[in-house]
This record gives sequence, C-alpha cells and structure tokens, in this order.
Amino acid sequence: MIKWKDDYKIGVEEIDEQHKKLFEITNRAYELLEDKFCIDKYSKIVDILEELKDYTVYHFKTEEEYMLGIGYKRFLSQKVEHDEFVKKLSDIDFDKIDEDQNKYILGILDFAVNWIADHILTKDKLITSKK
Repeated sequence: MIKWKDDYKIGVEEIDEQHKKLFEITNRAYELLEDKFCIDKYSKIVDILEELKDYTVYHFKTEEEYMLGIGYKRFLSQKVEHDEFVKKLSDIDFDKIDEDQNKYILGILDFAVNWIADHILTKDKLITSKK
C-alpha cells in the first residue's frame, strides 16, 4: 500500500489531484489482495487494470499538455517514459492472471507503485523546480 504524502506534491493542483487518484487505484489492488473472502478476483483485477490504464492515459495527456504549455525542456524524455508505462499496461496478458491471482496482483502493485512514486519524485518534481 502506498500513502499519499506532501512529498509527492509537484505544486500543480490538477496534476497533484490526478497523482492522488493513481495512488487510490493502486491501493484498491492492494485491498483486493488482502481480501480473504474474495476467492475469484479475476474480473476485479481486470477492472482495476483497465481503470489504471485509462486513467493513466488521461493523466499523462493532462501532464504533457501542461509541460508543453510551459515549454518544459525535458518533455520528450517524460513522454517516452509515459508511453512505456502505458505500453506495459496495454501488454498485460490477461490469460496469465488466472494462473495465480494474488501473485499477479503483487506484480501489478510492485510495478505500478514503484514506477508512480519514483516517477513523481524524480521526474515530475522537475517540471516545477526552478533549477
């Protein structure tokens, strides 16, 4: 589980709110993992993955428009990372989910949480830094 903290703020309210939403979606995957009463999690996993992918596309569009609007010099490297993240989500093999649902959810969490947190702290923070 990943908790939102002020360290993740980049100072652009719309983008910060969207980052919070990404945390919320990944936390729902964690909650699903912890749900001992839900035996077959397949459709819920698929729903979370689809929502994460769709919301990420929406968020990246907003973030990229903001970067272009301020003439951000590192736009292209950000765009490449964004595209790679979306591709990773798009390339998920839904047939493999049923092999070990909890393991799959852990894989999603590991990838998404680490990528999102690292990307915000090391890349997105630079968008609004004065350096």
